[in-house]
Amino acid sequence: MPCSLDLIFMGHCGEGEVDSDFRISTLAALRKALGGGGRRHWTQRPVRRLLHGRKAGIRKLPSSEGRPSWETSGSGAYRTRKGDDWVGGAWKEVNFVACQLFALFAAFWFRIYLSPGKTSPDVRHAFVTVFGIYFVIFCFGWYSVHLFVLVLMCYGIMVTANVSSIHRYSFFVAMAYLTLCHVSRIYIFHYGILTTDFSGPLMIVTQKITTLAFQVHDGLGRRAEDLSAEQHRLAVKVKPSFLEYLSYLLNFMSVIAGPCNNFKDYIAFIEGRHIHTKLLEVNWKQRGFHSLPEPSPTRAVIRKLCMTLVSLLLFLTLTKSFPITCLTDDWFVHKANFLTRLCYLYIVMQASKPKYYFAWTLADAVNNAAGFGFSGVDKDGTFCWDLLSNLNIWKIETATSFKMYLENWNIQTATWLKRVCYERVPWYPTVLTFFLSALWHGVYPGYYFTFLTGILVTVAARTVRNNFRHYFRSSKALQVAYDVVTWAVTQLAVSYTVAPFVMLAVEPTISLYKSMYFYLHIISLLIILFLPIKPHAHIQRQPQTLNSINKKKKD
Repeated sequence: MPCSLDLIFMGHCGEGEVDSDFRISTLAALRKALGGGGRRHWTQRPVRRLLHGRKAGIRKLPSSEGRPSWETSGSGAYRTRKGDDWVGGAWKEVNFVACQLFALFAAFWFRIYLSPGKTSPDVRHAFVTVFGIYFVIFCFGWYSVHLFVLVLMCYGIMVTANVSSIHRYSFFVAMAYLTLCHVSRIYIFHYGILTTDFSGPLMIVTQKITTLAFQVHDGLGRRAEDLSAEQHRLAVKVKPSFLEYLSYLLNFMSVIAGPCNNFKDYIAFIEGRHIHTKLLEVNWKQRGFHSLPEPSPTRAVIRKLCMTLVSLLLFLTLTKSFPITCLTDDWFVHKANFLTRLCYLYIVMQASKPKYYFAWTLADAVNNAAGFGFSGVDKDGTFCWDLLSNLNIWKIETATSFKMYLENWNIQTATWLKRVCYERVPWYPTVLTFFLSALWHGVYPGYYFTFLTGILVTVAARTVRNNFRHYFRSSKALQVAYDVVTWAVTQLAVSYTVAPFVMLAVEPTISLYKSMYFYLHIISLLIILFLPIKPHAHIQRQPQTLNSINKKKKD
């Protein structure tokens, strides 16, 4: 699931990890679900090796709630540097919240006192860069060196590489370094597995590095007639200066939690052209204005902060009441009937969403508070501040197709995947896009279960839609019935598909899918095997270029 997927409470932006109390309770629940016993089983060996990368023993601790809890012996991710407390992860999460709240106030101050009319672009670039570097060091200590090393390496590529291959070198180096960090922190250094860690910002920076590299390649290394309308609009025709490069990658508004954005939009924001460019697309004289209005983000920021508060309350109530450990409980795996498991899986996965809503909406509010994220005016004349929004909660919860769900979840990551992979690869775009998404998220097996299942479900859903949807357009009643059924199927399919993403390990995923009889895998395979696949869906993925339009005219 293209989701980048992800910060506080789940580990970091994009990776969907969980806090230490959750993982500890997960180990206990998984041990219970598999029968405990004196023999060594997977909760002691494969999970330990998968999540920790070392042979650390697991010892039982007393619990005030009447259930066992578990701790790794040795220097585990649950401990501080002294190895005596279980507060290391909590402090990192506190650092994250503190940084985001401070960034919110700094963003308001930046917009008011360092506005483009009062100071130069260089001063604005320097301010957001210095604060961003400070936030990264404050949150992640010496691990932030990884971020700076990657940025400097890729700027070297930006300066020295030929424009015809700059996107390939940047993409390879950024993804290779990110993957190396994913592997090392989990399997070698045994760090940051259960807590907010440095790979979150590294994932965001990787998106920005590759986005900028492709846009520079489009602007300097390709002919204008070979570009789609969107590629032409976003193409960068002058390589950025070192200060612009640092500011784009490390600014305090997005370095911790994202989201990814386009270089031209960011430079327009710094130089004060961001809002005016969007406003010029509207005929204001017809609306009774004699000059361009000056939209304020305050109302949008307040609305998004209210949403973060609601999401936080839901996390503290709903998420704590229905943890993912429920899916490995003996009652769920062995005693509940199939329909009960379907409903319970849906409830548990719904309960896991508020943490994502919290992190992404707060990050969006920080950018808006700085004056970044204005997307224009809607048909009702309302100013919209959703250029950088990472999710549309209403469309997620009412999605009637797998495609609609994915398009509104982790929107900026989905856009990045489309622009650097889906629209550019010559073959197997869906498979390669899902693989890139999994590789970007990390190396936990659960991610690959989710994305491999996602490929099957996406192809099957597209096939069903292309074969049957037109039969339900003849009347409003049929359309409503179709929407209700497809909503229920979509929500259940998403819950089934993304469960491994939050379970991470192999054994609990297999245990869950066995208890569900692999029903969605089987149904998806049968659909793909026995229903005709319409070919036009694949052809339409390629963006129209000026050359292709001219060719059609000649034909």
